[in-house]
Amino acid sequence: MNTNTKIYIAGHKGMVGSAIWRTLVSKGYTNLIGSSSADLDLRNQQLVAAFIAKEKPDVIIDAAARVGGILANNNFPYQFIMENMQIQNNLIDSALQSGVEKFIFLGSSCIYPKLAPQPLKEDYLLTDTLEPTNEWYAIAKITGVKTCQAIRQQFGKDYVSLMPTNLYGTHDNFDLNTSHVLPAMMRKFYEAKMNNHADVTLWGSGTPMREFLFVDDMAQSVVFALENKLPEYLYNVGTGEDLTIKELAETIQKIIGHEGKIIWDASKPDGTPRKLMDISKMHALGWKHQVALEEGIQKTYNWFLENIENVKKVKL
Repeated sequence: MNTNTKIYIAGHKGMVGSAIWRTLVSKGYTNLIGSSSADLDLRNQQLVAAFIAKEKPDVIIDAAARVGGILANNNFPYQFIMENMQIQNNLIDSALQSGVEKFIFLGSSCIYPKLAPQPLKEDYLLTDTLEPTNEWYAIAKITGVKTCQAIRQQFGKDYVSLMPTNLYGTHDNFDLNTSHVLPAMMRKFYEAKMNNHADVTLWGSGTPMREFLFVDDMAQSVVFALENKLPEYLYNVGTGEDLTIKELAETIQKIIGHEGKIIWDASKPDGTPRKLMDISKMHALGWKHQVALEEGIQKTYNWFLENIENVKKVKL
């Protein structure tokens, strides 16, 4: 790699894609390309193939996906499996057909079985059943991982998959209907604080354990994969540390300064009991996260406050 390597970041305006873009710019990369969803529908095979053939990138980073939490996955199972498969299949196949030598595919820890031993090792993929509340998204991402593995095996190209733990950070989605747990909590506590510190009701029991990675650390792992030829096809990316959802809620509550009560609605689903990533393979290669959870939540909240007018446009 050199700073003039032509890199296409699919999904460059999303939370992860924009963090990758910022990180590459900060490291001196000058030949980055992106396309908004308005300019290029990644679900359209012909359009994607034509775009890749025309632009001829040296590297493609796939940070594009339809994402959401338990509610969105439950409500839109067809879109979560179909649209994600369309997006990744179009990008991967177009990359192969256009001779792209390096492809970095981003997935999710939900690809692993619901009750897999903890921490989650890459070897646990496809060893048991998935968590039902997000299996549609997980199945799509598994096909992406295996497709990149197949190209690596059959054609010898450097196609690698990075599976991050739960991501959060600046430019996150704070829509309560489609967001993940951390930004949803942040918005709920903020709104409650503004409403005379009203009580906040959260889903589930608060007992499941989750691991969270600041999005800038995820971006650094992508750059690490970009600048090095990783020897295997699949790598976990995370912190190797987790906490209960209750502890997460209390941490966010403290940072925001909300003084009301937290009410747990145990009639709502908890999801997987625990999802801690084994990140020993990435550590062995030399990558490690830098941002601690409280620091990352504070940075995210600062961004949230600076962009509150845009956030408020998404109705509660």
